[in-house]
Amino acid sequence: MTATLEVEDLSVRINSRRGALPAVQGVSFEVQRGQAFGLVGESGSGKSITLKALLGLLPPEAAISGGHVRLDGEDLVTASQRRLRQIRGPEMSMVFQEPMSALNPVMRVGDQIAEGPRLHLGLGRSGAAARAVELMRKVGIPDPERRFRSYPHQFSGGMRQRVMIAIALSCNPRVVLCDEPTTALDVTIQDQILRLLTALCAESGTSLVFVTHDLPVIAQVCQTVAVMYAGRILERGPVSEIFREPRHPYTLGLLRSAPNFEENRSGLVPIAGSPPSLRSLPGGCPFHPRCPFATEDCSTAATELRVVAADRVTACIHDDRALHAQLLQPVIS
Repeated sequence: MTATLEVEDLSVRINSRRGALPAVQGVSFEVQRGQAFGLVGESGSGKSITLKALLGLLPPEAAISGGHVRLDGEDLVTASQRRLRQIRGPEMSMVFQEPMSALNPVMRVGDQIAEGPRLHLGLGRSGAAARAVELMRKVGIPDPERRFRSYPHQFSGGMRQRVMIAIALSCNPRVVLCDEPTTALDVTIQDQILRLLTALCAESGTSLVFVTHDLPVIAQVCQTVAVMYAGRILERGPVSEIFREPRHPYTLGLLRSAPNFEENRSGLVPIAGSPPSLRSLPGGCPFHPRCPFATEDCSTAATELRVVAADRVTACIHDDRALHAQLLQPVIS
């Protein structure tokens, strides 16, 4: 089966006064039609910049330095800016973390939803407005005919995020990219937004790429996940298997440091130390200075992903230790 989205050996460099910094290194994954794929890791791990690279939305100081991003076989890395503008919206769209900064504050909400269908679907003004009202109703905005004329500041945070979802889905894209879209919401609204997003995408067969640092969100939304650290993928595979039997110490550390209200645990177990600076990445495995299972080999060993089970890859040369620790003291039973 050909994947809707294929990311192959993607690398991104950030230009600074001290030279080029490796923000993303050799990231590869595939997303099938209708599948939800997650990227998880601490802040600064390279998740969001990977997502922006997929759609050609990198900041001026950053650039793709290698690899491929294929949307149904078309390589977006070599595509022109004109072609990328044609792709954004009707073929691939994004839901941003903070809707208040993503929405135009002086433009009516309904007009912002209708803009994409007018530009990309060829709908007239009345047809695009009807499409916007339909989407507002579908994402759960009450009284959409009246709220069509409201401005973003007249909506709550949860309702603004529903507007962002309506905009992202307005042109029936093949892939929707989600950059921590529920971070600023309380847990009740977060759950509503996640259920809404996954239901709408499942209904239309749209694929999701979901970036977050929140493991429970990944468990709720995604079927497949990649764990990122220092710009690299350290582990990738089905969500249920990775959460049950992690094969990288960093994944195990993330699971142990996350709250689990179903278990009687005395407290969180934080990962020791801090993520490395891009200016001074350690040799070998980038996680080895913080790893409880590290040996001398970890500072020099290659960190290429290798297959450890069906649909499972890890970059750890001691993956059996993380698995053994999980089996001795399960995080998820």
